Amino acid sequence: MAKQKIVIVGGGFGGVKAALELSFDKNFDVTMISDDDYFKYYPALYHTATGGARQVSAISISELLDSHPIKFFKARALHIDRKAKHLVTKGAGTLPYDILIMALGMETNYFGIKGLKEFSYGIKSLDEVEKLKNHLHEQLRDENKPDAHYLIVGGGSTGVELAGVLPRYIRQIMRHHGIKHKSFKVEIIEALPNVMPKMPKDVGRATAKRLRQLGVAVHTNQKVEAETADALTINGAPVASHTVVWTAGVACNSFFADNKFVMTPHQKVEVNQYLQAEPDIYVLGDNADTLYSGVAQTALYDAVYVTNNLRRLVAGKKPKVYQPKLPVYVTPTGPNWASVVWGRAHFYGRLGWWLRQAADLLAYHSYQPWWPASRRWLAMNTLEESCPICGQSQL
Repeated sequence: MAKQKIVIVGGGFGGVKAALELSFDKNFDVTMISDDDYFKYYPALYHTATGGARQVSAISISELLDSHPIKFFKARALHIDRKAKHLVTKGAGTLPYDILIMALGMETNYFGIKGLKEFSYGIKSLDEVEKLKNHLHEQLRDENKPDAHYLIVGGGSTGVELAGVLPRYIRQIMRHHGIKHKSFKVEIIEALPNVMPKMPKDVGRATAKRLRQLGVAVHTNQKVEAETADALTINGAPVASHTVVWTAGVACNSFFADNKFVMTPHQKVEVNQYLQAEPDIYVLGDNADTLYSGVAQTALYDAVYVTNNLRRLVAGKKPKVYQPKLPVYVTPTGPNWASVVWGRAHFYGRLGWWLRQAADLLAYHSYQPWWPASRRWLAMNTLEESCPICGQSQL
């Protein structure tokens, strides 16, 4: 029996996991494409942006797939020829498929706000992380004083994680550069009434309290209207800043609309009870309109679910119906503190922090054997700076 050609699009949590799950099954010929050489471990990008080691948030896809019979191409998906069952790409030519697994992830959404795309920083990619980190160092080095306002727009988990460590990081850079007794403000800007708006209200209150303890000003019910090179306009008033970090918006990858997938009112891809958008096309993780899409745990769960069903189908068995799994939400806010939402249980502090450390180790192990996963996890305690002054100070 000829092997089924599986083409997986996307090098994130769902795509890499699906490839690994199918790689040693003799029934499948697995090809994966991604427009990036690196798998991004999103939960650690804020850590890398504030002086942490790059290896905790960026893992070479070739390294992850090493010793696995998977063909990998750095390429971008352009078009699906559904009749011929071909995926047209930029970088890998035309790829025939029997099964197509789409795990593209999300894109940044600026909601059409003037100036944000041009002037704001982000932490959703390695390039964005390096750009932000270099800016923090260069601004302090060139002006010999901190920015008056470091503005983080978006009070969700990404914004909260960054805000929790940014004040200490700025003080660290100042100390290394000999800048003393200069005041600055780190501020988090949220359009809704609470930070962590998708979580229960008590989580938002506890998180806001923790942020204030760390010296972060928390502003809710604030509408961002525009940005220039020198200021962010909030509720009609300009706030002087050269450091605006946008963490507030994401949108489904434009590939799906461009290729005429059926989109739901949530602007995600409509899938059936088997995560199929169409016959022989599966959609995983953030892009699928499922109950808990949008978190890494769901993408991992989806990958295992779909690959198990593909094995069942090859064996002549009926596929199992998808049952969404409630994630455990753990959000670190500064050192040794995290909020945890585990079903109906909500708790905070050092216990939450330990739980996050354990979750990171297990997440790395989802992609690598215990020894390399453990070394990567231990690197969470390693600092890494390209700035020669700060790098020398860490020795």
